Amino acid sequence: MTAGVTSPSAVRAVRRIADLPFLAEQAYGDAVAWRFKQDGQWREQTYAEVSELVLDLASGFVHAGLEAGDRVCVLATTRPEWTAVELAVLAAGGIVVPIYPSSTPEEIAWVVGDSGASIVVAENSEQCAKVEAVHSELPELRTILSIDPAGDRPRVAELQDSGRTSPLADVLDVRRAAIRPEDPSLIIYTSGTTGPPKGCVLTNANWVALCRVAEEARIDAMTGTVYLFLPLAHVFAQIIMFGTMYWGGALAYFGGDMKAIVPELAEVRPTFLPSVPRIFEKIYTFVTANVPAQQLEQAVALGIEVRRRRAAGESVPPEMAAGFDQVDALFANVRGAFGGRLVQALSGAAPISPEVLRFFHAAGVPVLEGYGMTESTAVGTINTLGRFKLGSVGATGVAGLEMKLGEDGELLMRGPHVFAGYWRNEEATAQTLQDGWLHTGDLGEIDADGFVTITGRKKDIIITAGGKNIAPANVENVLRQSRWISHAVLFGDRKPYCVALITLDADEIVPWATARGLPSDVESLVGHPDVRTLVREVVDEANSHFASVSQVKKFVLLTRDLSQEEGELTPTLKVKRNVVHRLHSALYEGLYE
Repeated sequence: MTAGVTSPSAVRAVRRIADLPFLAEQAYGDAVAWRFKQDGQWREQTYAEVSELVLDLASGFVHAGLEAGDRVCVLATTRPEWTAVELAVLAAGGIVVPIYPSSTPEEIAWVVGDSGASIVVAENSEQCAKVEAVHSELPELRTILSIDPAGDRPRVAELQDSGRTSPLADVLDVRRAAIRPEDPSLIIYTSGTTGPPKGCVLTNANWVALCRVAEEARIDAMTGTVYLFLPLAHVFAQIIMFGTMYWGGALAYFGGDMKAIVPELAEVRPTFLPSVPRIFEKIYTFVTANVPAQQLEQAVALGIEVRRRRAAGESVPPEMAAGFDQVDALFANVRGAFGGRLVQALSGAAPISPEVLRFFHAAGVPVLEGYGMTESTAVGTINTLGRFKLGSVGATGVAGLEMKLGEDGELLMRGPHVFAGYWRNEEATAQTLQDGWLHTGDLGEIDADGFVTITGRKKDIIITAGGKNIAPANVENVLRQSRWISHAVLFGDRKPYCVALITLDADEIVPWATARGLPSDVESLVGHPDVRTLVREVVDEANSHFASVSQVKKFVLLTRDLSQEEGELTPTLKVKRNVVHRLHSALYEGLYE
């Protein structure tokens, strides 16, 4: 294919996701497709170079025995090689099965075995060792490849070399031409807050529907630079990867260190940032830590009003403009934290507080929420710069995606974005897909303008001993706005009142304690009366926003934060409520004694 051709209409003709890298080359040619860190420096690859890489690697997979329809697991952190392997497997007619790099050998065995994968691509010797530990349990697994050097383990680079030496373009063309819209492209196993993971079968038609949604939503910020640190094992990162390629933007992969995200934002200076709420909450806490509450509230109100007027073409009174100029120094720090060029950010995978959203909008950094799930190819509703409502997860009806409420208030979805079902699990599929409608398990409301608000999870609803229904996420979100609190998990099902397990944010509480001559470790601080008083004030303030039945009557401080290692958090940092309740049942029950 010829590089340097600029014909965006070429990529709009995509009919199967396996063709996307080659159509993107026709559309965007020598434009930068990927940016990534190598030896401490940012490197670049163009769409033409990516297309050639995918073609070589796809040929290599065929040489290695990959047949059409074979499943290939990818076990690695987010990096360009992850994407290259995925695009190559799809181009060779295979099906990609992502695995979180934090997975244990037992979890890996489940995904590889349940999917019937014949090949696993692991990141390094550590990940290869996990697979080797369970290889004897996986009779269908033929090959384990490594991205980085891992002893004498065959590497992905060797497959690429074999494909370059002996290209199979004609074979690949035939395989891609045989792919039907309803054929699987990815099987993404839900990280799951309850029960064993289920493989969500996402078809070529699902991903093409995503491209149509991206086009109708007009997320123009994706034509610039998109910074990606989300795990590619999660569907949220997948839609960003495909969407950026569809739009012709430059996808900047983070360097691998979660603690370096903020410095890298300053280096990359993205125009679009997809993220989970925790990143926005941390930046919000850092920037506003020393700003009095009343002053912050006034600054946010002023910022939102001035930006609303300017967006609507209305005049801004001189005194209002002067006041805005005074508070914009605070807002400039916020914009600078994101690199200074951010046009839009997208928050997903978990709820985020409306107060945090209001702050970022006032600062000129629009953080907009969207809603979806793995079973809906991560889309369902979306807020756009042209049409949004803070506190909602977006409007219905985008690109023909339907949504309605069930009799019990459950959100139901229907459309080309809905998955084909769970892999080898007809019973679970029948429970989730009924009469063409995807039963999301989420409770919500749809207003007169079509904007959707999530009110809770059906399985998370607390029903007190008095028969009152409580959505715990509402209270937990308010508590997490505090700079001192990392996580809060409510409990109270069939109990007379609600209690909470709370973890401290070590990055905030330790400096505060040190300045007062208190112990500098969280384990000691949780029992200190000054810390309990501090948290009690936060809880009391949060309670003031809710009716008595929803208020936290008692709380206990955990001596550590919640973690993936203990099974309390999913890889996208969602709380596994049932696991937290089970692991810490004694602490919860102690609050009722």
